[in-house]
Amino acid sequence: MIESQRHSYHLVDPSPWPISGSLGALATTVGGVMYMHSFQGGATLLSLGLIFILYTMFVWWRDVLRESTFEGHHTKVVQLGPRYGFILFIVSEVMFFFALFRASSHSSLAPTVEIGGIWPPKGIAVLDPWEIPFLNTLIPPSSGAAVTWAHHAILAGKEKRAVYALVATVSLALVFTGFQGMEYYQAPFTISDSIYGSTFFLATGFHGFHVIIGTLFSIICGIRQYLGHLTKEHHVGFEAAAWYWHFVDVVRLFPFVSIYWWGGI
Repeated sequence: MIESQRHSYHLVDPSPWPISGSLGALATTVGGVMYMHSFQGGATLLSLGLIFILYTMFVWWRDVLRESTFEGHHTKVVQLGPRYGFILFIVSEVMFFFALFRASSHSSLAPTVEIGGIWPPKGIAVLDPWEIPFLNTLIPPSSGAAVTWAHHAILAGKEKRAVYALVATVSLALVFTGFQGMEYYQAPFTISDSIYGSTFFLATGFHGFHVIIGTLFSIICGIRQYLGHLTKEHHVGFEAAAWYWHFVDVVRLFPFVSIYWWGGI
C-alpha cells in the first residue's frame, strides 16, 4: 500500500469495466429478445453481448486479484465489504429457493381439481427417491465436508492439503452433476407435465446450476491456492466459496423431501 495513506480504505482507480459490463448486459438483453422473436442479427448480438460480459468478468476480477493479493489494498476493513455483500447475496438466494419450494409444498399439500385432486398429479410416473435422488442428496454434504477440510488446511498453513481438499470438492461436484444429468435423461416426465414437472425441474435445475457455479468457484480457489495467493490472514474469496457450498448443501435437502420423497410415497 502507499505509505502516505492514513486510512484503511481502498480508493479504487478509475476503471472502464463497469461501463463495459453494462454495455455487454444491454447487448445480451436486446440480442436475447431479438433472437426469441426471430429478428435478423439477434443471435449475433446475443453472442457478442455474452462474450463482452465474460471478458469484462475476467479482466475485472483480474484487477481485483492484483489489488488485493499483490498490492495489499484489501485491509481488514476493506474485506468486510465483500463479506457482507456475499452474505446478502446468499440471503437473496434463500428467498429465491423458498419461493420454488413453497410452490411445490402448496401444490402437494392442497392439490387442486385441475391436477386430479391428488399428488403426484394423475398420469405422472415419479422417480424412486431412494435411488439416484438419495445418492445425490448425500454427495453435497460430502463436498461441503471437503471444502471445510480445505478451509482448516488454509488456516493451519498446509497449502498442499488445501489443494487436495479442493480437488476432492470439485470431484464430488462433478459426480453430482453427472448423476443429475442421468436423472434428467431417465425422467419419465418433462417440465411441461403439470405443476409437478415444473417445480421438479425448476428446483432441481436451479440447484444443479448452483452446483456448477460452485464447481467453477472451487476450481478458481484451487488454482489460487496452488499459486500461493491464499493465506490464513487473507482468503476472503475462499470463504465466499465455502459459504456458497454450505448453502448449496442445505438447499439440496428441500427438493429431496418436498419433491422426491413426498412425491414418491
